[in-house]
Amino acid sequence: MENSKATILVVDDVAANIEILNGVLGNQYDVLFATNGLDAVEIAREQNLDLILLDVMMPGLDGYGVCSLLKNEEKTMDIPVIFVTAMNQEEDESRGLKAGVVDYITKPIRPSIVKARVQNQLELKHYRDSLKTLSNVDGLTGVANRRRFDEVLQTVWHRARLSQSPVSLLMMDIDYFKAYNDNYGHLAGDACLRKLGGALTEIGRRSSDFFARFGGEEFVLLLPETDIESAVLAAMRTQEKIRILHIPHAYSDVAEHITLSIGISTIVPSDANTEFDLIKQADRHLYEAKNNGRNRYQF
Repeated sequence: MENSKATILVVDDVAANIEILNGVLGNQYDVLFATNGLDAVEIAREQNLDLILLDVMMPGLDGYGVCSLLKNEEKTMDIPVIFVTAMNQEEDESRGLKAGVVDYITKPIRPSIVKARVQNQLELKHYRDSLKTLSNVDGLTGVANRRRFDEVLQTVWHRARLSQSPVSLLMMDIDYFKAYNDNYGHLAGDACLRKLGGALTEIGRRSSDFFARFGGEEFVLLLPETDIESAVLAAMRTQEKIRILHIPHAYSDVAEHITLSIGISTIVPSDANTEFDLIKQADRHLYEAKNNGRNRYQF
């Protein structure tokens, strides 16, 4: 882990305490500061923080209140928090741990202790982040896996329901992929999946568009705030991308190269449907595309 890239937020209503901690940590890390709890929460929402050093006793929103707000939001819930406090009673420590605090630094500040505990927590966070990344990535293709897709879909669906905006999904399946594996071998099949995965990640044009391997030879492209017309355009771009790749497939009944069948669904979330309806609809249209001759999209 590159320590210089770690960003730490120091929260204390006493400026002198912030200056001390900045003097201890400023040479190794990017140090931000806040002098009250509400500003601290806002900074945590806006910045990509690696660690928060949080004073417990502050006017208004104290350290426990800040922790409660941080742990209730997806963006901030995983940021490790170290309490910096003059309190050293067992019940105070127990209350902090229950609030989600990972460690304590007691005042007066001892630089060697601060550095050691900050380094330990940053290393632990780096390790947890690495594990999380691995658990969300498909091992063969390097794109997002089904587990991550389910998580993103749930978030996208919730936001679309609040804004009453459409969500579209492209479900893609490689035509005659079993014949490809049977005749070219599974190593060639794996290479084909990797090549397709790398190429299809470029289909989504916005940062909110999300591409993943759904399973086997199936991929999905999730398109928030996208109507059916725009989803069809994305399917057309996908078909053109695959045509340009021109991966040979002499055992296909529809072309001399790899092709895709695509099912498209678009739903505005409501009380009458769920995110699973979006998947089922796309899957149904994918089935229709295959029945209608493959190498096409259906909606």
